Amino acid sequence: MLLENKNAVIYGAGGSIGGAVARTFAREGATVFLAGRTRETLEKVASDIEGAGGRAEVAAVDALDGQAVDDHAGEIVEQAGSIDVSFNAISIQDVQLIPLSDMSRDDFMRPISTGLAANFLTTTAAARRMALQGSGVILTLSSSAVRAFAPGAYVGGFGIAGTAIEALTKQLASELGPQGIRAICLRTEGIPESWEGASTEDWSASTDEIEAFLKERSLLGRVTTLADFSNAAAFLASDLAGATTGTVFNLTSGTVVD
Repeated sequence: MLLENKNAVIYGAGGSIGGAVARTFAREGATVFLAGRTRETLEKVASDIEGAGGRAEVAAVDALDGQAVDDHAGEIVEQAGSIDVSFNAISIQDVQLIPLSDMSRDDFMRPISTGLAANFLTTTAAARRMALQGSGVILTLSSSAVRAFAPGAYVGGFGIAGTAIEALTKQLASELGPQGIRAICLRTEGIPESWEGASTEDWSASTDEIEAFLKERSLLGRVTTLADFSNAAAFLASDLAGATTGTVFNLTSGTVVD
């Protein structure tokens, strides 16, 4: 198993991406600490993991509350002995499908400030513990939206937030590398599975149309799945990827080529 005897904290673990990563990490042997604002959704993921023979702990934590994040990280170390992997998949509260010229300052800034603040607080809380043990992996999540321009692709501050999170990840890798800590950002351009249950009444296109659009632009003629994402996250968090840090891992199925 890729993550045997590892302890992983996952923020936003009640969501589709965070939940998929949590289940995969647990399948690969990690003890997963599920953090988020809504205990009910976290407990559902924990139940799935425990039903499959894995180990999961649940805590209601607001990733924008620095003290709560730091206290929770300390509790994990006290209980389990280490934090080996940290992954942030919280919603960054983005507003899309409105041209920038028509968007309010608050709607534009919200995903940028939310995404950066939450990732700063969670990654640095983990880094302080990882530095003491001389090892660890920090994973973040971004989107290629700002790089893949298309007519009428009104993504607001969402793509800019993704770019900023990528830059934060690279700076963390630079600062933390000498302490044995790796930092990697996983970039997608959309995982249609993750949209299930989302409110789409204001979308200008159906989810099927958006999925078809992504497939058309993909070099592989397919979309990225939750399994693609979570399997890649498990590999990058494992010792098999020990030489990988300070980079953005492309999970766009070839809709963006670096």
